[in-house]
Amino acid sequence: MSKRTQQVSDEIQRIISEVIQYEVKDPRVGFATVVGVDVSADLQNATVLISVMDEAQRKDTMEGLERAKGFMRRRVAQELRHLRAVPELHLKLDTSLDYSMRIDELLRQVEQERRENPTPTGDEA
Repeated sequence: MSKRTQQVSDEIQRIISEVIQYEVKDPRVGFATVVGVDVSADLQNATVLISVMDEAQRKDTMEGLERAKGFMRRRVAQELRHLRAVPELHLKLDTSLDYSMRIDELLRQVEQERRENPTPTGDEA
């Protein structure tokens, strides 16, 4: 990723984070965090990775954000006037945190099972 693409990505992430936190009024939108933005090399598309902590609210939150996508894009355009064209926003639910938490949970289970059922060594037989 070029320095310019990274700068645009970082700025879009900042803008959309602020818009979601302070300006989106849709009651369906729960606690959502922008965890990253991947901008295409030609700056025409931006994939916005959204993390929603409450599993039960994910679907509603993503629907609310999809409806607010035009508003978010206009806010990006207002703040990034130096861009010739504003990237098309593609919202994607980021579930990597879930994956990490599941792996952590499995590792804790394995550790607990090892403590509860120690494997005998060859010397103890």
